[in-house]
Parts: sequence; structure tokens; C-alpha cells
Amino acid sequence: MTDPRFSGIGMTSLRTRDRLVQRLREQGIVNLVVLDRIRNLPRHIFVDEALASRAYEDTALPIGFGQTISQTYIVARMTEALLEGPPLKRVLEVGTGCGYQTAVLAPLVERIYSIERIDGLQKRARARLKELDVRNVRFKVGDGSLGWRSQAPFDGILVAAAPLVVPEELIEQLAVGGRLVVPAGPEGRQQLLRIVRHEEGVEQKVLGAVSFVPLVGGVG
Repeated sequence: MTDPRFSGIGMTSLRTRDRLVQRLREQGIVNLVVLDRIRNLPRHIFVDEALASRAYEDTALPIGFGQTISQTYIVARMTEALLEGPPLKRVLEVGTGCGYQTAVLAPLVERIYSIERIDGLQKRARARLKELDVRNVRFKVGDGSLGWRSQAPFDGILVAAAPLVVPEELIEQLAVGGRLVVPAGPEGRQQLLRIVRHEEGVEQKVLGAVSFVPLVGGVG
């Protein structure tokens, strides 16, 4: 990443990113690999230039098409929860968005299959990830609530929008021992869940209260 845009200046500098990482530590993020990835990834290139100075605030920001880039703490928490356990080879991401979560996760797993229902949003994400030389992601425009059955089973599934209830299709596409990290519930009462599939059923753990855009079916 020799492009000077990636290193940043002022409010996008490495010192600003260090402060963000320190806040994440104080909020309970302990996975050093996740913290290091967030420190070194230029979040400001995933938002409009007018918002670049706010990229390392721990807040969600608009990315167009009525969507947002998730709060950095949430990205770190979900990534940490997904990584907890055996190494991940095949990961399904539901909701490519601007590609930031994809970029955080990409060097930490073998391959990502990323679904986004909004074509224009995914085109932007593809361009950003290409600039960052991220090459282990396969993209698809489609209904993420249905998963990506032709590529299943997955060792991990990460969902970046909140269904009212966890889609059964996603649980069915988990490998035995695989884990699913997903926000679920109605607006104002959403919880982040970590679901592990076992031979005899699933184990579910509540990780805390969250606020996500709803998971919308269909495309466009």
C-alpha cells in the first residue's frame, strides 16, 4: 500500500488510528490480530472524502444508498467473535456494504464469499478492495438472507444487517463446528448473536445490544 492516500494525514494519520485502537482496547477488544488489522487499514478510503476526517471516530457513517459503514467497535467485536475457534477457510459475508468489514476480515481467513443486494454499492467495494490488493474475495449481487448455497458449507458466516429472526437458510449453510455472527431483532431491541452449529443442533450466545440497518430481502 504505497499510495499516499492510504497512510493518511491529520485526522486520518496513524496517530489518530492508534487512538482509535486504544479506545477499542478500553471497550474490551482483546484480539491483537484484529486490533492490528484495524490500525493498519485505511478506513478513510471507504467513506466519502467529505467524511474522511471522521473515519477514525468510533461511529457509523453514511456510505450512500441509505446504508452505513458500521461503528469500528462493532466491526472489531464481530470479527473477534467470528475468529474465536479453529481457523476459518470459507467465510460467507452477508452485506458487502462499502467493503470495510470485508477488508478487515480478508487477511484473517482463507476465502470470503460476499453478497450485497445493491449493485452500485458492491461495485464501489470491489474497486476499494482491488486498490488494497485484497484478492481472496468472491462477490455476488443477491439476496443475502438466502445465503450462497452453491458455495456452502461455510466455516463462518458474518451478517452485517439485522433480520427479525435468524434465517434458517444461513444456519443450514454452516459447516458442523462453524459459527455465525449476526445481529437480530426489531429496531431498538436488536442483539448480536454468536451461533455455533453442532451435530446435535445449535448453540447460541448473546454478545450484547446493537443497532443495525434491517436485513432486506431481494436485490436492488
